Amino acid sequence: MIAALLVLSMFGFGPAAVGRWRTRLYSAPQLRGNLIGADFPNLTSQTSMSQTADLNLGDFIRDIPDFPKPGILFKDITPLLADYTAFRTAIDRLASYYRDEPIDLIAAAEARGFLVAAPLALELEIGFVPIRKPGKLPYHKRSYSYALEYGTDTLEMHVDGVEAGQRVLVVDDLLATGGTVAACCNMIEECGATVVGCAFLIELAALDGASRLAPRPVKSLIRYD
Repeated sequence: MIAALLVLSMFGFGPAAVGRWRTRLYSAPQLRGNLIGADFPNLTSQTSMSQTADLNLGDFIRDIPDFPKPGILFKDITPLLADYTAFRTAIDRLASYYRDEPIDLIAAAEARGFLVAAPLALELEIGFVPIRKPGKLPYHKRSYSYALEYGTDTLEMHVDGVEAGQRVLVVDDLLATGGTVAACCNMIEECGATVVGCAFLIELAALDGASRLAPRPVKSLIRYD
């Protein structure tokens, strides 16, 4: 696959043409799996649909006690990210919630949210907008400050990231109290856009973050009560 795209470039095809060929090749259902395996031979062999349907993604989440501070049980997603089949299955399952819904963009706050949002945007064939902490974005920015338990925090997004009338899905790796994601939603809605929902790999249901995001629909793949 990579070699084929390089040949196109060598024979004078511009970036736009190469991009179109890449899209056609990767979007072909019968070729997608084999092409991934060819480009990344060390990732995994092909896994049957029945195997991925039965895959328990919770088996790939690692508990880290007392991180980042005493009393917190941290849910580490890096084992899931490191396993191609688990990561691929997680993105496929999230995408299945939204394939038939009109969505223009995915937005996510740094940093772990990017790890889920960017591949999900590619799977849904829509754009991705990063939301970052102050001083991280180079262009003209829109800012949104929100209250924490002690003090405030601020998020920023490029002024041309989201336009009025667009339908945006907000994504993060984990839903806890929901404060950061609610701030993302509020900033997006201030642009005149609509937040169609919020999607997560993990939800800590006992912290009731979904209530904070209501009435926006919430979807999560792994739920801890």
